Amino acid sequence: MTTTPNGNPCWYELTSYNPDAAQAFYAAVLGWKVTNAGMEGADYRLAAAGDDMVAGIWVPEAQGMPPFWMVYFTTGNCDTAIEAVTKAGGKVHMEPNDVPGTGRFAVVQDPQGAVFGLLQPLDSKGNAFDQKKTGHGNWHELMTTDPKEAFAFYSELFGWKAGTSMDMGAMGRYDIFSHQGTDIGGMMRLAPDMPGPGTPFWLPYFGIESIDAAAKRVTASGGKVVSGPQDVPGGAFIVVASDPQGSIFALVGPR
Repeated sequence: MTTTPNGNPCWYELTSYNPDAAQAFYAAVLGWKVTNAGMEGADYRLAAAGDDMVAGIWVPEAQGMPPFWMVYFTTGNCDTAIEAVTKAGGKVHMEPNDVPGTGRFAVVQDPQGAVFGLLQPLDSKGNAFDQKKTGHGNWHELMTTDPKEAFAFYSELFGWKAGTSMDMGAMGRYDIFSHQGTDIGGMMRLAPDMPGPGTPFWLPYFGIESIDAAAKRVTASGGKVVSGPQDVPGGAFIVVASDPQGSIFALVGPR
C-alpha cells in the first residue's frame, strides 16, 4: 500500500442529481475535462485539470442526500482511521470499500458533524491538490460549531499543525492549519447566516487564473456568486459561489 502521509488533501467529490448539468458547469468555470469512469451500476465521472485527475461527480443511490462537495484526505490505513474517528466521537457514513486501481476509502463525520472522506491510496502520486495549478484544489475551510475541538480531532487523526490565528471581528477567529510545513486550510466558527447547509461542512477552494473572469463564468453558466471577490493575505482574491444545483464551493486566484 501507499506510503503517503496521513492528512494530505487528495480528492474532491461532488454529489449531484444532475451530473450532465454539473459536468457542463464545472467544465465552463474551471476548464475541467469530464469523462465517465465506466463503473458498473453507477454514474461516476472523472474531472481532469490538464493531465491531472482532480475530482469526481457522482449520483448517489439513496435519494435525499443534498448536493454537496466532499474533500478526501489520505490515510495509511483506512480501517484503523475509522476506528479512531468513532473513538473520538465521530460517525461512519460508509464503511471501508476497495476501488480497483485506486485504493480503499470510507466516508465519515467528525464530532461536530462535518462529513469528509478517507482514502488509503494505492498510488501516492495523486495531484488533485496543487496550490500552483489552476483547476486544482487549493485551500480547504472547515465551518464548524467548535473550532478548538475540531482542530484537536483532526490534529490527532492527521497530524495537522496549528498556524496563524486571525481575529475576524464579529465572525470570531480564523485558525490556519498546516500539513508537512504547508498551510492547507483554515477553520472558523459556523455562523447562522453563513452560506451552506447550515451545519458544519468542509468548503473546498479551487485555484483559477483570474478571479473576476471566473466569477463571470459562474453567473454566465447558471451559478451564483455568494460573496466576493474579497482580498486575502498573500495577494490573492476569493469568491464563494454555488453551482446551479446549490452546491457551495470557492475559488481563489489573482485579480
